[in-house]
Amino acid sequence: MTMNDAHCHFFSPGFFRTLSRDLPVPPEDPALALPAMLGWEAPETNEAIADRWVAELTRHGVSRAMLIASVPGDEAAVGAAVARHPARLAGAFMLNPTAEDAQARVERAFAGYGLRMACLFPAMHGFAIDDPRVLGVCEAAAFHKRAVFVHCGMLSVGVRRKLGLSSRFDLRKGDPLGVAAVAVRFPAVPFVIPHFGAGLFREALMAAEAAPNILLDTSSSNAWIKFHPGLTLRDVFARALDCVGPSRLMFGTDSSFFPRGWQKAICDNQRAILTDLGVDMTAQAGFFGGNFDRVFG
Repeated sequence: MTMNDAHCHFFSPGFFRTLSRDLPVPPEDPALALPAMLGWEAPETNEAIADRWVAELTRHGVSRAMLIASVPGDEAAVGAAVARHPARLAGAFMLNPTAEDAQARVERAFAGYGLRMACLFPAMHGFAIDDPRVLGVCEAAAFHKRAVFVHCGMLSVGVRRKLGLSSRFDLRKGDPLGVAAVAVRFPAVPFVIPHFGAGLFREALMAAEAAPNILLDTSSSNAWIKFHPGLTLRDVFARALDCVGPSRLMFGTDSSFFPRGWQKAICDNQRAILTDLGVDMTAQAGFFGGNFDRVFG
């Protein structure tokens, strides 16, 4: 069975340089100093990280992965990774659509770097999902036949927490129902809501019911279930499969840094749940690989 991971993070040297701007005293070389503080491997170059990812994916039998540039303005870094291994890596990029150069960055990312998905974080960057500038991003995605990812629900950035940095997010902005209102205006654009809505599970299912071009990714530990007493991840999968079907669920792990690497335990847990629920192998093949190829090419 082909396995593709729809949600991994690409921590480039530029990622650490951007992150260091929020420190009281930024180190001289953030790409070396911050990973050392975190106990992570320091990235040498974008190409070296791409090689590291491909070796890791090969070790675990993963065919392809979506790597997300995890700070705004880092799309060239993940573009370099994709250019180095186009058969194994697809690229996505975080975008703040309220930035002055946002539309130019979208065009460059889609048309120049060949990235497959724009990633929006309304709670992080403080914009409404139906902001006209977001609609401009969706128009570009429609023109270039790309996808749009919208983080909804609970948002916590682990690396910021580990570095003692505050995260002033407005969680009210991340409502999946807002995604549905936009998605129905762009029926040819796949919209991806990660982590089953990250705590807004009911709303994510309602959004997907309203807009058939919305998909849910299953990435991360899905620790948000603690906000729903009695709910288990098995329950989440069962309800999602019943409401949206296996063709609109995409497997992901939320893997990010090394040496931890690709999170096989998340894959094993999700596979065990699908098997326990009696999901047939054709549907599992779509979930683990086929849906990724259909959405991202």
